[in-house]
Amino acid sequence: MIGGRVKESMKNVPMLNQENNQPIEEHLQVIPFELEIIKQDFEKRILKLKKKIEQLEEEKM
Repeated sequence: MIGGRVKESMKNVPMLNQENNQPIEEHLQVIPFELEIIKQDFEKRILKLKKKIEQLEEEKM
């Protein structure tokens, strides 16, 4: 699941070529933004799983 998200995010990262005159710093600014989105998504999934575990443990008792 997360691997697919990373691959999808990487599609938005521009590839460098000789025709592109933008400094690499401008291209690298995209990466922290994409990583933050992935991190937030991961944290939401963890929270949902923790709640599900708590619910299952309560049902078990």
